[in-house]
Amino acid sequence: MNLLLTTLYLLAEEAPAKDAPAPPQIIQFLPIIAIVIFFYLIMFRPQQKERARREKALGELKKNDRVVTIGGIIGTIASISDNEQEVVIKIDDNSRLKVRRSAIQGLYEEDKKDSK
Repeated sequence: MNLLLTTLYLLAEEAPAKDAPAPPQIIQFLPIIAIVIFFYLIMFRPQQKERARREKALGELKKNDRVVTIGGIIGTIASISDNEQEVVIKIDDNSRLKVRRSAIQGLYEEDKKDSK
């Protein structure tokens, strides 16, 4: 068994190159740089765009907009506080709920299915 491992180790070794110049440092780091750029474009950039879109939508909320909260509560905005951080949502005729503006997921869009 030991002979087999030694043989495989010797076969796996490369013969040292004589007088071969080392590749430039930038070439060695190019794969790492490509991976960082890939992760930025695939993961972080879309997340930043989504966050900016949500912040814009939350900034444009006004009275009588139908919204859904992060918890899934659907209601209509009854009022917005003076500091614009709290929103009162009318859920039913007799029930209102005060939530932070950041707790609103976005505008509520009903699914309209064609009935045949």
